[in-house]
Amino acid sequence: MRKNIQIQPLTQESFSAFGDVIEKENHDFFAINQGLTQRYNALSVAQISGDNTAVGMSIFHNLCATEIPFKIDMLERHPHGSQSFIPLQQQKFIIIVALPLDQTQPNEQKIYAFLSNGKQGVTYHQPAWHHPLITLEAKSDFLVVDRIGGGQNCDVHPLAVLRWIVES
Repeated sequence: MRKNIQIQPLTQESFSAFGDVIEKENHDFFAINQGLTQRYNALSVAQISGDNTAVGMSIFHNLCATEIPFKIDMLERHPHGSQSFIPLQQQKFIIIVALPLDQTQPNEQKIYAFLSNGKQGVTYHQPAWHHPLITLEAKSDFLVVDRIGGGQNCDVHPLAVLRWIVES
């Protein structure tokens, strides 16, 4: 069996159940550096738990683009930390998320797809179900802010029904 999921625009209101949208739009700033810089402060806050952990910053370099429609057959979550993705070349990317069914699995009937406009990043709250990074452009770089440390921090859930992500 196959089920389609429509891609919708990414807004803070539509994404709030899963995390934060990281963008300057609709946010206040204050001037720093002798008025030469506008600081949009704390657009998202990293979450981590566990012993011997820290917040790390990494760059993920995607080698190939994804073409629409595409299929997904799994979701993952990070129970001990949030995870943020910020596009470094203002490239659009697709965000796949699901509401939880219970403490151990996503609700496969509540999967959503969002399209970043390229000037938006996202933070998946701890422990939001999501698909790994999906970019529409080859050789894309993303700044990733997440938990670094010991212990198992990635739960993978295979989907019972294959899902296809299609344009809106």
